[in-house]
Amino acid sequence: MLDRRRLTLALIAAGLARPAAAQAPLSADDQALIGRAVAYLDGLAEAKGRFVQTDGRGQSSAGAFFLKRPGKARFAYDPPSGLLVVSNGSTVSIADSRLKSFESYPLGMTPLSLFLARNIRLDRGVQVTGVTRSAQGFAISCRDGSKKAPGQLTLAFADAPLRLAGWTVTDAQGRTTRVRLTALSAASGLGSELFVLKDPRPKNVGRARM
Repeated sequence: MLDRRRLTLALIAAGLARPAAAQAPLSADDQALIGRAVAYLDGLAEAKGRFVQTDGRGQSSAGAFFLKRPGKARFAYDPPSGLLVVSNGSTVSIADSRLKSFESYPLGMTPLSLFLARNIRLDRGVQVTGVTRSAQGFAISCRDGSKKAPGQLTLAFADAPLRLAGWTVTDAQGRTTRVRLTALSAASGLGSELFVLKDPRPKNVGRARM
């Protein structure tokens, strides 16, 4: 798979996860931070902003994003990239106008489904693998407890005021892709057309998965 496409897919999905290591029980302080994060994410029904995505080799790309829970998201990459990633609530589709390709994946198979859910829950159906703190805020690492969505997702939060700062996806080889939100604001009334992406290829073109 092309490096550029692997970078994009890592935005929405990690590869097969490593076996989970033994985990120490979360402290009361950890649980309190998780509670703050859940309350914040639950209140973020619609949002828009800008992102910068960086892979483990330091290669970066940027673009605009829109989120509408439950399940809807749009990531439009800036030129010269021809990439557009859209979740319609059940399916994540990736179109590359430069490669003239189109692929779709079930949303439930991606780590981002954890915070695009109708009701954010990090105490049921999700395994929290760690909580870390820094001078800028804190981060919560988690994976799908049912193992339907492979990989690990780390949500990063800035503090004072609390806001989602970005996320990191780690694949089975330990490679990471980081998404940093350079702008984030609450939104309302985002149009449904933002979250629709149809296969632009002619119907007579084979659509077998690559």
